Amino acid sequence: MSPGCLTQCSGGAHATSYDGGVSHTPGREPTEPPADPTPLDRWVELDGVVNMRDAGGLPTRDGRMIQPGRLLRSDNLQDLSESDVRRLVDELGVSDIVDLRSDTEVSTEGPGPLWEVESLKHHHHSLFGDGRKVTAEQALAMPEHSTRPVRDAQFWSDHYLGYLSTRPDSVSAALDVVSRSTGATVIHCAAGKDRTGTVTALALDVAGVPREAIIEDYALTGERLERIIARLMPRDLYGKALSQQSVEDQLPRPETMATILDTLESEFGGGEGWLRAQGWTDEDIARLRDRLTT
Repeated sequence: MSPGCLTQCSGGAHATSYDGGVSHTPGREPTEPPADPTPLDRWVELDGVVNMRDAGGLPTRDGRMIQPGRLLRSDNLQDLSESDVRRLVDELGVSDIVDLRSDTEVSTEGPGPLWEVESLKHHHHSLFGDGRKVTAEQALAMPEHSTRPVRDAQFWSDHYLGYLSTRPDSVSAALDVVSRSTGATVIHCAAGKDRTGTVTALALDVAGVPREAIIEDYALTGERLERIIARLMPRDLYGKALSQQSVEDQLPRPETMATILDTLESEFGGGEGWLRAQGWTDEDIARLRDRLTT
């Protein structure tokens, strides 16, 4: 795979930019987009996670917004307290959990507290090969310390595009869960940054969230990166790998997500086109969009 490409680059529609200003449709008066809630409003504060937030409130290009309680993104859910579980199920209405971690991570960590809740549906859609043994460096998108390359935005965008090209089945299946859920869906991995960020960005793009709002949502994880690393460091699976990397190496860079969105736009006409390439129909896409926005 060439840098920044999912297939042979074949052009396509130009990316739509968003500058936070008014939207305008030819023949209509410009209208203000819905107010984007402050980042603090979207954080879900729990005892056992540090990087959970609700996509609800993000504006869409057609004047709607992502509805609260439809899509939550998170880091590892292994440490949830009893009160966390009650809040997720009873207050936030979570019905489905999408786990993007590898088979190695899932088997090593074991079942978390949410597995004891009979009403929840659990969906494991790893973004690595089925049954493949995955190191912590690979799971956290970190190459071995001894051969560490420059960790610029291109490094990360190439890695994220790899998820879409090598496990399109898992990405597609994760979004199908969101589209069919009866309550809120929580998508998570280990840190809630790379794998979760990629799948969430695709969902938001299909729902019509403007480019800059998607980029800002992705970068928001950077505000809690030190806390995320501190939480994962004591775990046998991740501690050694994390101790050999700096916080700066792991920062989510806006230009990384910009490259992902640019590539999706140039090769597929956006996230919707990517899903069509995976076999999604007009009805499937409308179901996902409506689930998130109505």
